[in-house]
Amino acid sequence: MTDEQNHNTQYDVIIVGGGPAGLCAAMYSGRGMLNTLLIERGLPGGELLNTELIEDYPGFESILGRELAEKMASHAVKFGASIVTDTVDSIEKTDAGDFEIKTQLGKTYRAATVIITAGGSPNKLGVPGEQEYAGRGVSYCAVCDGAFFKNEMLAVIGGGDAAVEEAMYLTRYASKVYLIHRRDQLRASKILQERLFANPKIEVIWNKVVEEIEGGPKGVTSVRLKDTLTDEENHVDVGGVFIFIGFTPNSGIIKGHFDHDPSGYIVTDSHMMTSIPGLFAAGDLRVQLTRQITTAVGDATTAAIAVEKYLTDHKAGAKETVGSA
Repeated sequence: MTDEQNHNTQYDVIIVGGGPAGLCAAMYSGRGMLNTLLIERGLPGGELLNTELIEDYPGFESILGRELAEKMASHAVKFGASIVTDTVDSIEKTDAGDFEIKTQLGKTYRAATVIITAGGSPNKLGVPGEQEYAGRGVSYCAVCDGAFFKNEMLAVIGGGDAAVEEAMYLTRYASKVYLIHRRDQLRASKILQERLFANPKIEVIWNKVVEEIEGGPKGVTSVRLKDTLTDEENHVDVGGVFIFIGFTPNSGIIKGHFDHDPSGYIVTDSHMMTSIPGLFAAGDLRVQLTRQITTAVGDATTAAIAVEKYLTDHKAGAKETVGSA
């Protein structure tokens, strides 16, 4: 299908975002014989493309992130989904009841339903070495990467619930975990703090900010810290740095009010439908306990099947309305 045909087509469902959730939703929607379009700003795969090795996806004891992305994309296309490369600027429900999706390339797409799987982004420190050593010692997911750091000394950056929980999780692999926080007290809940302070493998480093992540050919070797009170600097030797200073969901492209939590994560019902009828959400930008590939594809499976039922129910309702006219 050409880009112009894509542009002029009224779709049953448009999926915004091509990470694991989006690709799984596209596969199920295509398999359900729905006219399906997936819009992804880059190569299909999302955060999979930033993950070197995956060892926690059922059926694959070990698989490269890019390889899993390619398999998922091929599977979706095999079942009839179309994939275009573009960046979605807005999703808006029209007065006619369908959805209008506008993109950075100036395209406007229309669909009866939308599944938003645009994910989000871990907040970055923005210091030298962070980008250079991403995937080589710098991580934003302890569950994903912790097992690669057995018997290493690790640094966790942050002071909220996520940072404390991930620091405790990493102690099952690391010889020692430094929790580095820029203030003299944590934002995490009291019960989590109690557990943290009771863990002999964790040392909290107070009133410090990371100035640089240092390393060599094999990856991260240390962090350079600055004291927020005295400006004094020191180095801490670590084999990995885990950054948990927040995560920004890409929910801002939805125009109009929708239910969300204080951080902007989308609230859905058990069918993955948002408070806007016909708009479904799956994956990392949805309110949920954990954000893993497995939870993303689980959400997406539910969302795609719910879309099919939603469309069937609405077509039946429209026929009844016509029949009674």
